[in-house]
Amino acid sequence: DLVDWQKPLLWQVGYLGEKYDEWVHQPVDRPIRLFHSDFLESLSKTAWYVVFMVWAPVVLYLSWVSYTSLAQGNTRLFSSFTTEYSIPVHKYFFPFIFLLGMFLWSLLEYLIHRFVFHMKPPASNYYLITLHFLLHGQHHKSPFDSSRLVFPPVPASLVIGFFYGVLQLLLPEVLGLSVFVGGLCGYVIYDMMHYYLHYGSPKKGTYLYGLKAYHVKHHFEHQKSGSFGISTRFWDRPFRTLIPEETFEKED
Repeated sequence: DLVDWQKPLLWQVGYLGEKYDEWVHQPVDRPIRLFHSDFLESLSKTAWYVVFMVWAPVVLYLSWVSYTSLAQGNTRLFSSFTTEYSIPVHKYFFPFIFLLGMFLWSLLEYLIHRFVFHMKPPASNYYLITLHFLLHGQHHKSPFDSSRLVFPPVPASLVIGFFYGVLQLLLPEVLGLSVFVGGLCGYVIYDMMHYYLHYGSPKKGTYLYGLKAYHVKHHFEHQKSGSFGISTRFWDRPFRTLIPEETFEKED
């Protein structure tokens, strides 16, 4: 009764103030409309397979470009500082650079989920509350809205383009592209896995079953204090945000 469900929610939640944090962490099983505009609303929703169809070909193509570019033998690390001690980057290094990109994505996934998606916006700031709801709050409010479980390609392309630009500034062109494509692959796996953790039925005792149970705990019991890893629990360990094991033992 705090919002009008017959109208778009995005422009309403900012007025909840101090009630927002508690309200957004009380899940409902109903679809959410964010925008008045049908066009903007369509850009904020997508089917899970669209993400794979859009980005998997990009990953394959950029992987081929990276490998063939490294095969030319012109890529050297630290060449902008010194030519005498620069390190050649051979084409055989590509799989390891690709895996490094995936590893870095897993860290980025954790950091974004914990410090951006789970920030607590000030109760007095209408705009930060609205931004939080747009980025992630709407997912916690309606965790079973299947059209909002993965990142729609249009807004995703803006974020992906930003990280591509950062890597191109920090690393030699081909090396940056190789790290980028590994990270992009990690993102696609993350998005597919996130959808599966909500709607899949993994066999009990498997790795995915454990992840699904872990993610369910995040949505319904430990929404603010743990389980910030989606595709892996690896980073929850060093950052000490693991869900206590006893909660799973009691359930069993």
